[in-house]
Amino acid sequence: MIKTRKVLLAKVEGTYGTDSVPVVATDSILVENLEFSYDGARMAERNATRASLGKLKPIFAGTLGQVTFDVEIKGSGAAGTAPELGVLLKGCGFAETVVAVTSVTYKHASSTHASLSMYFFEDGLKYIMTGARGSVSLGLKTGETGKLSFTFTGHVATATDVALAVAVYNATVPVPVIGAGFTMDSYAAVISKLDCDWGIEIAKPDSINATDGYGEIRITGRAVTGSVDPEAVLAAAYNFVTKWKSSAAYALTTGAIGSAAGNIYTVTMPAITYTELGSGDREGILTRELKFVAAESSGDDEVAIAFT
Repeated sequence: MIKTRKVLLAKVEGTYGTDSVPVVATDSILVENLEFSYDGARMAERNATRASLGKLKPIFAGTLGQVTFDVEIKGSGAAGTAPELGVLLKGCGFAETVVAVTSVTYKHASSTHASLSMYFFEDGLKYIMTGARGSVSLGLKTGETGKLSFTFTGHVATATDVALAVAVYNATVPVPVIGAGFTMDSYAAVISKLDCDWGIEIAKPDSINATDGYGEIRITGRAVTGSVDPEAVLAAAYNFVTKWKSSAAYALTTGAIGSAAGNIYTVTMPAITYTELGSGDREGILTRELKFVAAESSGDDEVAIAFT
C-alpha cells in the first residue's frame, strides 16, 4: 500500500450518526497531510486474583476514529457558492450564510452544530466515520497558500477492502497570501504571518448503550487565540506596550486575499486583545511577537471568514 494514495469525502448528516453517504462527484475534499488514527481506544483490564502471578488478557472495549489534515483556503470559483471546504467548517461548529451571487460567510455558532459522515480511503482500505465533529486552526504565511488545519473525531466502522475512490475536486486554484491589506486596530502593521487557533472544544462522552462505548460527539466550548509578528516601530507610529497594557479590544482584518470574484477570502476578528508581547527577528528586522485572544463583539462573531 502506498502511503500517499489517500482520499477523503465528507457530507453533512441529516440525523446525527446516520451515514449521509458522501459521493465522489460532490463530496470530495482536496487535502494535505491526511492521517487516520484510532482515538480513545479502550482495553478493559482483568485483575483476577489467582495462584498465578500472570495477567489475564485484556478485552477490547470500544474506540473512536480520528482524521487530521490540512486544506488550502480557496473559493468555489463563483461568488455566492459555498467553497469545497465549507462542509468542514460546518462540522466545526460554524454557521454558513449565503448571499446569492455575492458571498458565503462562516461564523461560530453556539447551537445546532452539524455533524459529518466522512469516508477515508487508504489505498485499498475504506473507513466510514459518522457523527464526526472537529476543531480547526488557521495559518497564513506570506508567499504561501493559506491553510486550515482540521482534526475530526467520530464513530468508526471496521475498515473494509474497497478500491481507492476516484475523487472529483473543485478546480479553483488557491491564491497566495500577498497583497492583503492587513490591519489591526486600524494600523497597517507589517507582518509575515498570522496564526489562529479557533479553540474548539470537543467532548467525547461515555455511553453504555453505544456499541463503541461513546455517545454523541459534541462541541462544548471555544476559546480563540492567535499570534502575529509585526515589525517594530517608534511609539509615535504605534505604541505596542501601551496598547497591550490597556487590555482594550481591537478589530483585526486580513483584508481581501485574492482578486478574482469567487476566489477571494477575508478573515476578520472584531475584538482581539493583546495578551503577550515579546521581541523577535525577521532577517535582521526587529519584530514584536504579539499573542492575542479574540472575543465576541455582538455574539458568536469572534472570527468570520468570508468568501466573495
